[in-house]
Amino acid sequence: AWRLLVPLLAAEVNSFSSRPSLSSFTNFPTSLAMSTTTDSWETLQSAASNTPVGSALDQESASRIAGTGAAFVQNKLRLFGADEKPKLTLYRDHAGWCPYCQKTMLLIEEKRIPINIELVPMRSYGDKPESFLRIVPSGLLPALLVETSDGRKQVVTESQVIMELLDSWHPVEDGFKQMMPSEEDSASMQRYRQLSNLERELFSWWCTLIFRPEGPSFGSPGMLGKLMGKSSEPAMSGAMSGFLECLEKVDNALASTKGPWFFDWAEHPTMIDFIYVSHVERMLASAAFWKGLDLRSDKYQQQFPALNAWLDAFEKRECYLAFKSDYYTHVKDIPPQYGPGYDGGFEDDRISFQKNISGKDGKSWTLPLSFDDDVQPLYRGPPLPLCALEAAGISGDNGELASEGTSYEKAEPEQMAEACRQMAGWKIASNGSAVAKFAARGGPEGSRNPRKGFGAELADPYAQSDE
Repeated sequence: AWRLLVPLLAAEVNSFSSRPSLSSFTNFPTSLAMSTTTDSWETLQSAASNTPVGSALDQESASRIAGTGAAFVQNKLRLFGADEKPKLTLYRDHAGWCPYCQKTMLLIEEKRIPINIELVPMRSYGDKPESFLRIVPSGLLPALLVETSDGRKQVVTESQVIMELLDSWHPVEDGFKQMMPSEEDSASMQRYRQLSNLERELFSWWCTLIFRPEGPSFGSPGMLGKLMGKSSEPAMSGAMSGFLECLEKVDNALASTKGPWFFDWAEHPTMIDFIYVSHVERMLASAAFWKGLDLRSDKYQQQFPALNAWLDAFEKRECYLAFKSDYYTHVKDIPPQYGPGYDGGFEDDRISFQKNISGKDGKSWTLPLSFDDDVQPLYRGPPLPLCALEAAGISGDNGELASEGTSYEKAEPEQMAEACRQMAGWKIASNGSAVAKFAARGGPEGSRNPRKGFGAELADPYAQSDE
């Protein structure tokens, strides 16, 4: 729900005690007379913590530090009831941009594996610390540090290897969820390998569609074709056709099970689901932004019903939502990792989606906000952490308070808006000094600060603020 949170930051920090409606934000102040001293931020943070949502988030933050809270992108310890400090340490990216770190974390959360977590910058937005490079000279993420019983330490890289090792070290016999087919189940193992190959095929088609010039479009029926009764579907390039045909294979694979996951023997997502979802998430954002292809629209809900049901199921799980990014984040974090995306596809929709995602359509980032978003529906699952929804007294569409596994499309807009304002205020006040320092780089003296270039837009970890 960051689309709701970000535009509401200014309004919320201006007055934590007010309870304006969505429409009241039309007159929010154009500038805030706010000191950036530590005392003023502490005052705002105290005020934020006195709201119901802020108080709940304070408690949740303390739980996360202790390793007992809910899934969160910057958690550094996960205990899941373990009494001893874990012997495993996962190094993953700080900002939550890396799809390979994401799928590894989804496995850890779903299996509830006790683990330490160290956060390391990706090269696109920072330098890796020497302490990490001494352990992992290649700098690859994710990386798993294993401490053996005799005190020796070993490092494992490559997400697929890490995931399979973690799964094998935490078997069903010890109370952990099954993530891989049984070795004795030859049919399921064959399906797993076929699905893995299909995921690589889908990834290849995605790269071809997004990161290369698209080429000419074919398939328009023309006047003669129309007279002969052929389809009036819009023309598309070979890359677009190949991508959609591969998605159809994925949809068929999902439709072949009772749903929503790739395997029937589990009522939870398994290894292959995690392998797919981190890149499919990025496909959704990039296809909409650079190609005008909204795979979550009503049209593609009908064309790929099993794929969309699978995505719906993921978006109702709090541990997935903890690592899921919005489209704007992805269209900014994808180019530094994969290269620039090329405009193409369905031009009218592409222009419309780009304006929506970038906040340039005059409404998607403009107050008062609509309750939902046309391109990125917010309420197919919990739009805020469950602790925040519980504090705000918001129930899911199943009638249960702060419930996972359900949508929130019937939530009362005013009640949801107030909860979002309180969380927005708490978020910015909790990190206020850093926010102010970052923003102050844009002052008249800020450009004189030394810069070190990074691939990610705005990445500038060594710059000093314009005091």
